Amino acid sequence: MMTSNQPPWHRTFFLIWIGQAFSLLGSELVQFALVWYLTRETGSASVLAFASFVALIPRVILSPISGALVDRWNRQRIMIGADSAIALATMVLAFLFWIGKIQVWHIYAIMFLRSLGSGFHWPAMQASTSLIVPKEHLARISGLNQTLRGALGIIAPLIAALLLEYLPMYGILAIDVLTAIIAISSLLVVVIPQPETIRTDVKNAASKLWEDIRAGYQYLIRWKGMFYLALAATILNFLLNPGYTFVPLLVTKYFQKGVIELSLIESAFSSGMIMGGIVLSIWGGFKKNIHTILIGVVGLALGTGIVAATPSSQFMMAVAGMSLAGFMQPIANGPIFAIMQSHVAPEIQGRVFSLLESMVSAMMPLSMLVAAPVAEWIGIQGWLAFGAAGCLLIGLMGFFIPDIRNIEESGKTRPQEISN
Repeated sequence: MMTSNQPPWHRTFFLIWIGQAFSLLGSELVQFALVWYLTRETGSASVLAFASFVALIPRVILSPISGALVDRWNRQRIMIGADSAIALATMVLAFLFWIGKIQVWHIYAIMFLRSLGSGFHWPAMQASTSLIVPKEHLARISGLNQTLRGALGIIAPLIAALLLEYLPMYGILAIDVLTAIIAISSLLVVVIPQPETIRTDVKNAASKLWEDIRAGYQYLIRWKGMFYLALAATILNFLLNPGYTFVPLLVTKYFQKGVIELSLIESAFSSGMIMGGIVLSIWGGFKKNIHTILIGVVGLALGTGIVAATPSSQFMMAVAGMSLAGFMQPIANGPIFAIMQSHVAPEIQGRVFSLLESMVSAMMPLSMLVAAPVAEWIGIQGWLAFGAAGCLLIGLMGFFIPDIRNIEESGKTRPQEISN
């Protein structure tokens, strides 16, 4: 953790956390604005599906590589570099909007590059957190992070909807660049602890890369409970991600509403996330984190089912369903990170976090390609109903699978097999 001559952990962590909160706000503004631009200009589920597809590809293919490098390189420098690269990509997109030469494929390309930067930043931040924050506070920090995302999910759509009325797209993109500078500045004034096995020799890291990736896969597979949980999360993402990606079309085509209603329904989801994150950060979950996770999955299914069952004349019923689904998301997701940060050695967390992310994301691009034509056939609400049923089944089954039910006990006793 932190030595006695270093600042208190909360000072270091929250300085970084505040900077990242600004960066996330900028990213949420850009995400909302770009999705609305594609929805308005094309009105196509296939376009939205492909935009999601290109943003997911780096998370699936490159996460194992980025995770291995995070465990070998200085994590603080990785986060600074990733934030800088994302800001640069956003500046290019802003310039294309400014000169009036923007095309849909430009948006796809920048989404890909931004996702690539996030693929390095996310595991570096998660792995750094466990070196800064004491173990007894990790579950609460996970709840706090979910609360932050929920709060940004409320604020960002509302701000973006307002800004879209008064600013050109390149003005909104410029805000994201400014927030990235704030995040980078916060990283420059702190010292983030590094694992003892950190490597600064790039050549050595590259030569060991594939060995690290293979060892990371072996570690995750041997922890059967976490591996099965990752498989369940993979299926859940296949079932749920497309339906929520198509919410802009659900609002405009099914409910016959506009950008204000879109911001309202997305804010409802985020309001639920805030409440769920606050509850988790105060409560800390059940004694067994896995019980908290599975109940969250069941609740997520119920919220999604409400949205699927909403008549076109009852928009506020869908808003309520989205709020419930949002509330259950941090209950389902937060404890997963707490389990991993508590039971995985710091020097291998980059690989394990990234491999889990890769597994969870692997089916999402495929689901978007499958869901686009299926949603055109059975409707977006039909896909949401299908996803809700599968989510409910998975949540209930988890209570009866011993390796999942006893995931924390096996995490405490398992050896840290990965060599560095």
